[in-house]
Amino acid sequence: MEDFAKSNSLHELDRRHFVHPVSSWQGHEQRGVRILQSAKGAKVTDSEGHELIDGFAGLWCVNAGYGHESVVQAAAEQMRQLPYATGYFDLGAEAPIRLAAELADRAPGDLDHVYFTLGGSDAVDSTIRFVRYFWHAKGQPQKDQFISVEQGYHGSSSAGAGLTALPAFHDGFGLPYAWQHKIPSHYLYRNPLGDDPETVIAASVAALHDKVAELGADRVAAFYVEPIQGSSGVLVPPKGWIKAMREACAQLDILFIADEVITGFGRTGPMFACEEEGIVPDMMTTAKGLTSGYAPMGAVLLSENVYQTIADGAGAKAVGHGFTYSGHPVSAAVGLEVLKLYEGGLLENGRKMGARLQAGLAELVDHPLVGDVRGRGMLAAIELVTDKDNKTPLPAEVQAGTRLFDFAWEEGLIIRSFNHGAFGYAPPLCCSEAEIDEIVARTRRVLDRTLALPELQGLVRA
Repeated sequence: MEDFAKSNSLHELDRRHFVHPVSSWQGHEQRGVRILQSAKGAKVTDSEGHELIDGFAGLWCVNAGYGHESVVQAAAEQMRQLPYATGYFDLGAEAPIRLAAELADRAPGDLDHVYFTLGGSDAVDSTIRFVRYFWHAKGQPQKDQFISVEQGYHGSSSAGAGLTALPAFHDGFGLPYAWQHKIPSHYLYRNPLGDDPETVIAASVAALHDKVAELGADRVAAFYVEPIQGSSGVLVPPKGWIKAMREACAQLDILFIADEVITGFGRTGPMFACEEEGIVPDMMTTAKGLTSGYAPMGAVLLSENVYQTIADGAGAKAVGHGFTYSGHPVSAAVGLEVLKLYEGGLLENGRKMGARLQAGLAELVDHPLVGDVRGRGMLAAIELVTDKDNKTPLPAEVQAGTRLFDFAWEEGLIIRSFNHGAFGYAPPLCCSEAEIDEIVARTRRVLDRTLALPELQGLVRA
């Protein structure tokens, strides 16, 4: 009875005081909170003792899985020894210095300089400031226009949310700003040009050239892109797409910013997704898997050219950008230990389990509701339709974002259920074969329950 009362009080306290991110505030008040109590490996347990496979690794972030005692020990030891150290005033601490060096050693090409943030959104926001400073330092302050890709996600800071190209992050916020522009997504499943890779690549390159010409070749500062677009439904570009876009940026003399907040640290197979096509961005953002979600941290990795141009432009002056918790020693200690776990077997296991996940989800294409299966490594999605030939989306009445999430929860599975009717997957790299198989099996049960909804009767054409 005492535990029940405690749980009830937490639900009420949550309703009264805790503002949840990216939620309907009124809707959350009505639905209430599901409280997670504990976790181990790839599984979490809620306050009612219900165990679930976390097929989304928290929020794409618990790449290493839950409950690694070595990570807990690293954090505890750092807290006892030195719980905080500022990077201001030319001060520092061992953990962030070593982590910066380890990241530089593993990053593509000459991304040798690391600025630490608290997460992905402020990492993107930092790049905006660095881009502006870069062009000012080069004597070209008129290069102040930024381009990103429709359906992309680059955080929810005041500036970064405008580079994000999802309506929920713009509505009511006065975004995007006039200096933020978009080109069409590569989204193969619903691309109006069809799904031929070469056609889509050529169209995207042409769209970037056209947008730069429209804005003025001497005005465009940077192009932002995710190697895989995550928050719009795991949209995977055709092979060769990101390399072609990188080459176009070099030709156009604009900075290429790779947003690897989701794709970094083994999520798609290698340490960083940029490695898959051998590209080296001018800057790269990371977060999430950097600490496997055990502590807040993000990072911006800067190329030698970007770093040196800013350094030379500032000279003896301070580069006026900084956060109180940049390079936090506890988060850095966690990051160092998580890197050891990745390279101690988790990356390899993630590659094997990623292949198993992709193969298992591909078998669901025979289900009447599954229109598309896509992904790479431990990052995947299936898109639901009522008519496969016409790719007809689920009707809004189904309320896919909440209702189908509920179905999955009841089946013992956490996935991302997108409002437009897609399921997103990003399981921890520690998953076993049995857990991957269960993710697929439980998904099929969710699909069957969805197919039985009254709102879909008479609509589904396989």
